[in-house]
Amino acid sequence: MSGVRIFVMVSVCVVLCAAIFLPAARPAFQGSASLAHDPKLIEDLVYANRILYQQAVLDGFGHVSVRSDKDPTHFLLSRSMAPALVTSSDIMEYDANGEPVDARGRNSYVERYIHAAIYRARPDVKSVVHSHSLDLLPYSVTGATLRPVYHMSAFLGLGAPIFDSHDEFGDTDMLIRDNKLGDALAKTLGQSGIALIRGHGFVAVADSIQLAVYRAYYTQMNARVQSESMKLGTIKFLTPGEAAKAQVATEATLARPWELWKAQAGKIE
Repeated sequence: MSGVRIFVMVSVCVVLCAAIFLPAARPAFQGSASLAHDPKLIEDLVYANRILYQQAVLDGFGHVSVRSDKDPTHFLLSRSMAPALVTSSDIMEYDANGEPVDARGRNSYVERYIHAAIYRARPDVKSVVHSHSLDLLPYSVTGATLRPVYHMSAFLGLGAPIFDSHDEFGDTDMLIRDNKLGDALAKTLGQSGIALIRGHGFVAVADSIQLAVYRAYYTQMNARVQSESMKLGTIKFLTPGEAAKAQVATEATLARPWELWKAQAGKIE
């Protein structure tokens, strides 16, 4: 047998053995590699979904997104599903108009335009939460202003603005289902961290996923405390100065609740 033929046969055997015995390399979070985004960003987004469900800010509805680390005009958001069930493989990329970059047959949330519009209007925002929290709904329909009653919700400042789609669009199904409605909501939000949506819910925004989750959670807590306090008498809200100082102090310790919430959420996929 010639030397060339022996070399070829040996090479073929090496390739076959490698294919049989060597395990295929897998990304730490499946689905993230195809998006070419930082796996840690995908991980945090999955955790945000799980945490917001576990803390009863979201239920079978609602959603949380993060601005893309590769293209700042794009954002990442789960396919249409219950937040408690989101995994890394469910995360999709959306363009500036709220349209999926690569849907692959997956359904999208109808209200993805909330996220798209806010990211267009607010370059400082890196994450958006949308919730239908029952604790917030009374403040969206009564005219009572949601204001900070304790230091953990100091980011509410002078109060959360209210978006009323009926003012500009008349009778709708109350959903933010296109960019016109999304842009109107973003305008009402302005430079605030929170905006209520009449008869619907609220949005929380921040410059990180962790802070957006924190604000969504403590907005809901503030609503509960404020509602209970109103039954007892006149509320002495935080002054603007108190709110400004308390916001700096509390948000500096953001890692403490985030790590606790992650531990409570447990292992994710």
